[in-house]
Amino acid sequence: MTIKFCGAAREVTGSCHLITLDSGFTILLDCGLYQGHDHAFEDFNNKWLFDPSTLNCLVLSHAHIDHTGRIPKLVKDGFTGKIHSTHATRSLSNLMLLDSAMIQEREAQYQNHDKSGQSEDEQSDAPLYTTEDVKNTIELFSSYPYNEWFPIHENVEVQFRDAGHILGSANVTLRIQENGVTKMLGFTGDIGRPNRPILRDPQPMPEVEFLISESTYGDREHQSAPEETEHFTKIILDTCVERKGKLLIPAFSVGRTQEIVFILDKLASAGILPHIPVYVDSPLAVNATMVFGSHPECFDDDLSSYILNDPNPFGFNGLHYIQKVEDSKALAESHVPCIIISSSGMINAGRIKHHVFNEIDKPNNTLLIVGYCSPETPCGRLRQGVDHIKLFGQTKAVRAKIETMDSFSAHGDRKEMLAFLQNQKNSAKRIFLVHGDYKVQQSYADLLLKDGFAQVDIPTLGEEVKL
Repeated sequence: MTIKFCGAAREVTGSCHLITLDSGFTILLDCGLYQGHDHAFEDFNNKWLFDPSTLNCLVLSHAHIDHTGRIPKLVKDGFTGKIHSTHATRSLSNLMLLDSAMIQEREAQYQNHDKSGQSEDEQSDAPLYTTEDVKNTIELFSSYPYNEWFPIHENVEVQFRDAGHILGSANVTLRIQENGVTKMLGFTGDIGRPNRPILRDPQPMPEVEFLISESTYGDREHQSAPEETEHFTKIILDTCVERKGKLLIPAFSVGRTQEIVFILDKLASAGILPHIPVYVDSPLAVNATMVFGSHPECFDDDLSSYILNDPNPFGFNGLHYIQKVEDSKALAESHVPCIIISSSGMINAGRIKHHVFNEIDKPNNTLLIVGYCSPETPCGRLRQGVDHIKLFGQTKAVRAKIETMDSFSAHGDRKEMLAFLQNQKNSAKRIFLVHGDYKVQQSYADLLLKDGFAQVDIPTLGEEVKL
């Protein structure tokens, strides 16, 4: 059996790992989109380190685009096998991949409009895939509940356990029979956080011999929940009450948006949230929030109890969900203090990009960063403290206040990830760190080794390891 690391190797996005059994049966773990702008990865989304038509199946950890975003491209390029996921991941993937396809189609149309005087050969910008490719993709999905073993091959069984990261997220365990021997291989997917709102805590995986583990926040710790709520409230009051400005929150439409809305709902119910309008300006987030409501099997006990008193934890007086483009434009033209939650979280696409373009040069506004941003994205550059930012071909001065709250991240920090892996210490012969910046991975590898783990590797892109 071999593992080939085909994405998220010393990088945070583009998760993709190929397992090849001695029999030749192939299993792809995730097939994500690279979302940064590093020139070294500019062809990553268009090229494969394997032949898609030869893959037997795909096992999917969760619906985030950096884990699913190339699946329609995989299908377009010849993949015909089954895609195995949880029930909620299937529901969310349908929404997110259609949204991704529509964004790519619009972007290609925009780019080719700028080349309208050129020949068709010169008008080479084409979407990675289309909405039709997404429809073909969803037909290949088979979905399963948590905590049940199911076969994907006569010698391979899979179990999903709740990863506590986003709705439907799972860690993946493969039980493989090879040459009369049972081998256990695990993939953490993205490790969620304990004691967070909405979702259940991450469930420990069965003990495995070989483990592919994420490492996004392997060098830092997040704020605790009480500190987080207090900090968030201060930012709202400072921006919207004291400075009469807009609070812009770039947030991924699935998971982060619902968590922020739920926290605002609790602040509103407690009478702490000032009387200011709150806008969720993302059609995908609106639809995703409806999907949340249809999968209560993923909710934690606190949310289930909260719903007894507040049947709509994602709605309160003053909250407005925006879908129409004209309503989004009207919001951009308004000077009323408010909170705007919009995607994408890295400000490299979506309506938030327009809001940042319109508001970033106004000193009474605040941009609140609530999660990881690839360094080369607009959000990543703002996080680094640049004083000017280029958007839509224009350079804008950064006069708004920039705040960061990594505690909102759906990824566990170094202590939370270490705690999640504790039951693997005696069984895991090798741990492979993926989904992290290299310096962060080095720090996290040192922590794991000091804690008693046997061997920790940090694979490079395209590296193949025989197990």
